[in-house]
Amino acid sequence: MSRLLLVITGPTASGKSALALDLAEKIGCDIISADSRQIYRDIPIVTAAPTADDLSRVCHHFVGVASLDEPYSAARYEQEVLALLPAMWRKSEVAILCGGSMMYIDAVINGLDRLPDVPDATRARVVEFFHTHGLDALQQWLHDVDPDYYGRVDLNNHGRLIHAIEVSLEAGVPYSSLLGKEKQARDFDVLMVAPEWPREMLFDRINSRVGRMVADGLEDEARRVYPLRSLNSLNTVGLKEMFAYFDGLMDRNTAIARIAKNTRVYAKKQLTWMRRYTDLVRLDARCDMVEPTLRLLQARRP
Repeated sequence: MSRLLLVITGPTASGKSALALDLAEKIGCDIISADSRQIYRDIPIVTAAPTADDLSRVCHHFVGVASLDEPYSAARYEQEVLALLPAMWRKSEVAILCGGSMMYIDAVINGLDRLPDVPDATRARVVEFFHTHGLDALQQWLHDVDPDYYGRVDLNNHGRLIHAIEVSLEAGVPYSSLLGKEKQARDFDVLMVAPEWPREMLFDRINSRVGRMVADGLEDEARRVYPLRSLNSLNTVGLKEMFAYFDGLMDRNTAIARIAKNTRVYAKKQLTWMRRYTDLVRLDARCDMVEPTLRLLQARRP
């Protein structure tokens, strides 16, 4: 076995981070985060970022490395992770990539899709439509031009909606039809695993996590960044609902309940996305997952 990337993915609150920590300690390797929000500093509670204890146990990469106003993309992530991996393999035969941001994972293992350049005029048209008509109308426009992508995108992430619409308009075909067409060659092997829970147990774990986030100070964290609420980095479940509470659009209990609901919806979308990976190994999360994963790694040895 050489130059193997172990990808540990799964829906939010499934236990993938704990599994990655245990495996990294046994293997003697670092963890590369594949979470598009843990990239940012100053929002550790809402992003369930690694704790100080986690960081003391295992070195993590791509956690808290960008300021909230710093643009960050899957393309930049792909470039930076591919540049880092050779150093990881000098340390260990296995490198661990852990997270639930599927676009980031796709970027590393398959490369990004080649999409048409979007003229400034097209982008300005879609952005102006969003500012004039709002999120609901933007969602409907996406449904009209690309119902498949509408069914699996985070509908509250207006940036992704705008991108899908503008590419669809420029290409003349749905954005989703352009995705996953060409896989770029990689000089490493990939083993992908995911903790798997019965649906109701997963949802109970999500509800419990939201409760812990609130107890740990989610509201205070949201108030600290509230003045920056227009930044794309803060367009995430947990903050959006708190911001709506601060704006007087809902009460606190409703906001907390909405966070749990929207997190469950996001988990469903992650599960849908995961079905694209036919070689994904699903691990029964109710049992020990470390030893089965180590056996899978051992089977890769020549």
